[in-house]
Amino acid sequence: MKPPMPRFGFDNSYARDLPGASVAWQPSPAPAPRLLFANAALADELGLPPGVLEGPDAAALFAGNLLPEDAQPIAQAYAGHQFGGFSPQLGDGRALLLGEVVDRAGRRRDIAFKGSGRTPFSRSGDGKAAVGPMLREVLIGEAMHALGIPTTRALAVVATGEPVRRETALPGAVLTRVAASHLRVGTCQFFAARGDLDGLRRLVDYTIARHDPELIGQPGRELGLLRAVARRQARLIAQWMNVGFIHGVMNTDNVALSGETIDYGPCAFMEAYDPAAVFSSIDHGGRYAYGNQPAIAQWNLARFAETLLPLLADEDDEPAIERVVAEATAIIDKVADRLDAERLAGQRRKLGLTTDEPGDAALAADWLTLLHTQSVDFTLAWRLLAGAAEGRPEPLRDQFRDRDAVDAWLSRWRERLARDGAAEAAAARMRRVSPAVIPRNHLVEAALQAATAGDLQPFHALLARLREPWDEAALATPFGQPAPVEVTAAYRTFCGT
Repeated sequence: MKPPMPRFGFDNSYARDLPGASVAWQPSPAPAPRLLFANAALADELGLPPGVLEGPDAAALFAGNLLPEDAQPIAQAYAGHQFGGFSPQLGDGRALLLGEVVDRAGRRRDIAFKGSGRTPFSRSGDGKAAVGPMLREVLIGEAMHALGIPTTRALAVVATGEPVRRETALPGAVLTRVAASHLRVGTCQFFAARGDLDGLRRLVDYTIARHDPELIGQPGRELGLLRAVARRQARLIAQWMNVGFIHGVMNTDNVALSGETIDYGPCAFMEAYDPAAVFSSIDHGGRYAYGNQPAIAQWNLARFAETLLPLLADEDDEPAIERVVAEATAIIDKVADRLDAERLAGQRRKLGLTTDEPGDAALAADWLTLLHTQSVDFTLAWRLLAGAAEGRPEPLRDQFRDRDAVDAWLSRWRERLARDGAAEAAAARMRRVSPAVIPRNHLVEAALQAATAGDLQPFHALLARLREPWDEAALATPFGQPAPVEVTAAYRTFCGT
């Protein structure tokens, strides 16, 4: 007799507390599961049973062939604006939420499959995923985590032993993803689009209990939630901007109310600085270009505000409607300023500054203009600036065609740094916030191509480097160097579906 599967300590509150927000469903079996990646440190952080990522049943467990005894898999329902067009029903077309655990730090966290087969929300999709895109989620998610940016994380990736059909046949895989929650702007849009105010109110109260418990029972808590989500999103997007990250598909169904980065599809890290940088093969108009991300974040939050308005005032009470619309609009109008302030605070740290002066925004903007006009690598330039703080400007100057222009800016920066009062420690501070290693696109693609062909060594080598992004020694290795210009110019990312 086969021993019983372990219990993960699932609570399954989403399935229990939000009727109509999901459909109970089972993962499709994998014919020959094989474990490709296991995050033992994350499993321990979650308080999962010891050895759950080891042994003969691990691959079957994280492929969905076997399930934890207390799992209640569900496909979540949500709607969303996709590239500006509204779809009233999207939902988990290839994902299943197994349940939530309370980790060792007392935080409730989702554990979910991605690529586990068709669900009632799959529409014309096969519900499956390929090895490459699932391992991309590992690389980018672990890199973001190491950089201190809120993110979902990968617990495991299992090869299924069956092909999935995209442009060609690719080896299939299932990702197990951990998130603070999978609550999205699109989840609220799902109920609002149906006029289901009772369901929407339950969802809002559930979200508050999970992410903003200080608002429980408070009058005006819906506006309080809007403020909290706006604050988290502003900080998140500012962090993206300061490491050159481009999400690639900032649809409202990819905006997590928790403030985590979610869904690493056609994402990329910018190399030569360019506000118009787009790598996604499906973003034909550049809607989600690097420089557009702050404005898109504000637009997405406005859509979130619209879903909450019916809970704030009766549709027949025009004075009340005008009042709450004005209050919500004021919150949304402040998003740009909040995001700019968060971004500038990060730029000050990257410039080595510990104090604020009115001219700091212009100093940072002029630095970015220099990088743009001379096509200088964003990550490398910021990192080499730390060396300039130590009196070694030549490696940085070598990145620029116009040495006079960068010298003029460096002179202004040194004067500002001298006024800061802590210039002697600036380089060390700068190296703690400007990484030496990011997921360079050409290295990511090479690792994923090798893994797809069965060789995981490049994947593991890159992952090890990404988990140590501040290591100065990496600058002397291929992991710290930009791709050739001709590679970057032709680089495109794909969503994996």
